[in-house]
Amino acid sequence: WRLAILKGVLKSHLELSTKSPVGLPTSKPRYLEMLESYLRTELQSLDLTKGRAQELRLQPYREVFEFFMDEFKTYKPLLASIKKEYETTIAHLQERIYSLESVNAFLVTASDQSTQKILAFQQQEKVEIAQLKKERIYLLKLIDQMKEEKSSLEIQVSKLRKAVAEENLHYLNERDARKLLLLDLNEMYRLKEEMKLTKVQDEKGEDPVTLTLALKTARRDLTKAQVELNTMKANYGDVVPRRDFESQEKKYNELVEKMTVLEADFQDLQEEYNTMLEVHKQIAEERDQFYNELINVQRTSTPRPDWDKCAEVIAGGPERWNTLSEGKTSDQLVDVLLEDLGALILREKETFVPLGKSEKIPIYLRYDGPVRNKKLTKKEVVALLREIWREKILIDQQKGKRSSLPEFFLNYFQRKYGDTIAFDWTYTTYEMMKLFRSNEAMSMFFNILTGNLDEGVYHGQVQQLSTLLKELTNVDSGNTGQLTSEQFIVALKLAFPTKTEEQIQELVDAAGYRPETPEEFILYRLLFLEDEEGRPEPLVLKIKDQYINEKQAYLRDIRAELGNTEVRPDDLRAAFCIVDPGLLDQTLESYLIHVFQTSREQLDSAFSLPIETVMQRLASLDLKRQGAISGETRGAQSVEESESAI
Repeated sequence: WRLAILKGVLKSHLELSTKSPVGLPTSKPRYLEMLESYLRTELQSLDLTKGRAQELRLQPYREVFEFFMDEFKTYKPLLASIKKEYETTIAHLQERIYSLESVNAFLVTASDQSTQKILAFQQQEKVEIAQLKKERIYLLKLIDQMKEEKSSLEIQVSKLRKAVAEENLHYLNERDARKLLLLDLNEMYRLKEEMKLTKVQDEKGEDPVTLTLALKTARRDLTKAQVELNTMKANYGDVVPRRDFESQEKKYNELVEKMTVLEADFQDLQEEYNTMLEVHKQIAEERDQFYNELINVQRTSTPRPDWDKCAEVIAGGPERWNTLSEGKTSDQLVDVLLEDLGALILREKETFVPLGKSEKIPIYLRYDGPVRNKKLTKKEVVALLREIWREKILIDQQKGKRSSLPEFFLNYFQRKYGDTIAFDWTYTTYEMMKLFRSNEAMSMFFNILTGNLDEGVYHGQVQQLSTLLKELTNVDSGNTGQLTSEQFIVALKLAFPTKTEEQIQELVDAAGYRPETPEEFILYRLLFLEDEEGRPEPLVLKIKDQYINEKQAYLRDIRAELGNTEVRPDDLRAAFCIVDPGLLDQTLESYLIHVFQTSREQLDSAFSLPIETVMQRLASLDLKRQGAISGETRGAQSVEESESAI
């Protein structure tokens, strides 16, 4: 009803304003003044202390705008659409504000947390800055000291120059005094001679004309001598004795050299100071970068597991868990935990589910009868694998060719336990090897048995260890069984001529030699022993790690030469020739036959293979960079001799 009354009043005032004389000057229309008065009255009556004060202030403006639209009916549709768009936009913005209030609260909390972390980092930074400031103050003091020394030397040089000038003046005065003394002596001598001559003339009564002529001649000679004397004074008045000049020049050169050294030291200090400033700037940037990375990691990463909880679950308690987890990463600890839990589950099994007699099943698992679990321990499996390797190498030597490991694996147990019981042993051994993949002996045998690795990898590693043991024995001329670090290094370089100095030093450190005691002896034969579970010594582990790293680098070089396209035999042959020029033709042919799985005669017509397939098959081979051909044939011996030596 207020709006209706107000509309009537405004309408009447509008009519009165329209009927007013045209000629009278007016400052504002009456209707406009009424609208402004109404707006001021409504705004003054609002209670803006409550919340949403802006919405309360907006309401009078809406009412005034509606009055305006009602009066100007021609423009009302346009004004109504404008008002609608504004109302829609305001409503949308209010919804956005309400939705952002929760985000604002979250940002405030995050800002507080970030501020606390920044304060902690700033505290740490203050300590670092304090240290750098102390060092900077020390360098500034050192620079001031050098400047003081420089100024002191400059003062000494100026004093010496002044002393040289004084000495020069003293010598000049002394020279002039001597000259004057000589003149006086000459004058006295001349007067004495004149007196004698006068006396003689008086006695002889010589002619005065002759005496006059002689006097004129003497005066002319005196004038000439005086001119020469003045010329000498003008030319050599500032000359000092050569001895004094050389002495002062020597002192001056010494001072110049000292000055040069001091200036060089000052430049070095200035460069070091600038370098420290740059290092400080880089450290500050790295600190900020690490802080940002820390924030990202804290926001995205998951918390690190508490591995000590596993000690309560693992059989043997904390002592056994500490032994198992010592020096291992989280990934390795997961493997250890899975192996231990898997061993418990495997030990509880009484039988295995047979896989059947399908051709896709490996020959040593191709059985459909009942299979009992032999419940072997890790030590028993390792001893069993060693026995299989020894017997296989002996039989292969007798036959003159290498037999298939899967067939020999089955035949070994069939000969020892019979055809039926043999599958109990093959299934049990297979499950144990599949479970304990972290065990070096089991992992190697399992990968070769399943075809993931070529059997040559095992024999190649045995060959390496045998060559090293042979060279160590040759260096040990007294057959004492112990060598110094120098002798050990000589044997390593003979056994591994292609290894770098850094790799040789890694092997020396793995052997247990300490740099502070170079004369220390080590029993080198003990470095090749294994425990009952097949764990080798650190030296053997380091040799195998280096072999893996060298093989991976070799494969990367081959991959770089091949590119990302499909590979033909000629492409792979060319890549090997570029990467390893010393590779024997027979070895290269064996690589190609293994990769393309064809005979030597059919290599040229073999189909191309994808690069990933080629690299996967190459990774299963015993790849070694041959280098010079002569370096590979030196000290060669049979695999059987290597196995027996180890």
